[in-house]
Amino acid sequence: MNILIVGCGKVGSRVASELSRMGHDVAVVDRSEKRFAMLDEDFSGLTVCGVPIDQDVLKLAGVESCDALAALTESDNVNITVSEVAKELFHVPNVLARIYDPRRETVFAHFGLNTVCPTNLTEAAVISTLTQDFRPEFVSFGENTVCFSLVTIPEKYEGAAFREIEL
Repeated sequence: MNILIVGCGKVGSRVASELSRMGHDVAVVDRSEKRFAMLDEDFSGLTVCGVPIDQDVLKLAGVESCDALAALTESDNVNITVSEVAKELFHVPNVLARIYDPRRETVFAHFGLNTVCPTNLTEAAVISTLTQDFRPEFVSFGENTVCFSLVTIPEKYEGAAFREIEL
């Protein structure tokens, strides 16, 4: 896949490095040339320094031929803008925006923008870990994140149908 990562901070650099190791064609855009030093030494992709919401910068990074784009800057506004530009102007088929403000995540998810909110994920993990005997797992499907946990069931319930189990 041809993937564009916008933002080369802690998350963006790790995501870009891992996708590159997996064999994807990865380009990274960031305002600061210095941030590219956060990429792993084996990163084999393209780096473009410039303002992420600038269409010419995005074109230089290959947005016109992207299969996917992740907007992972530290600014919700930049992430939302980049995502909308990628989706509406460049018709990138798979676009994701990191949104820190939980209220904004809900609003933009309703507009069809795929989002992930580290604030919501952290809150759910902390509350689950503090109040229950299990560690939560998270899986995202589009704009929705499911939190679940795995527990060992007593042998007497193995193979039983739900209707056969008394609560």
